[in-house]
Amino acid sequence: MNTVSHWLTSGRDWLDARGRAAWIVSMILGFIFFWPAGLFLLAYMIWSNRMSRNFLSKNMSCRTSHRFHAPTTGNTAFDSYRDETLKRLQDEQNAFHAFIERLREAKDKAEFDQFMDDRSKPGAVEGAEPA
Repeated sequence: MNTVSHWLTSGRDWLDARGRAAWIVSMILGFIFFWPAGLFLLAYMIWSNRMSRNFLSKNMSCRTSHRFHAPTTGNTAFDSYRDETLKRLQDEQNAFHAFIERLREAKDKAEFDQFMDDRSKPGAVEGAEPA
């Protein structure tokens, strides 16, 4: 049973590493070759929320830190330089993702504020009193 669990986990990780398109292609192929497999993949994708933007971006950033960890080369100076460079790049990527998230939140807040301003104008919504 452990090998089946490992096989399923590694398959899931492989599809996650390739993104949304890989999940969709695997579901379509599952429907074509053996429809219960496609149905299972569709149910799993809905249940695990695999198609959401937040799941994939957070999941990919977590996996990249593990993907680039290489074994030692024997040259300690190079290994420390490589580790520092990879850490710096990972920090820059995390800062960029945080920046993008702040931009999305600011845009959402501006749209909501505009909605509330429009709603508070008299006659904006018929039959409703202004807040």
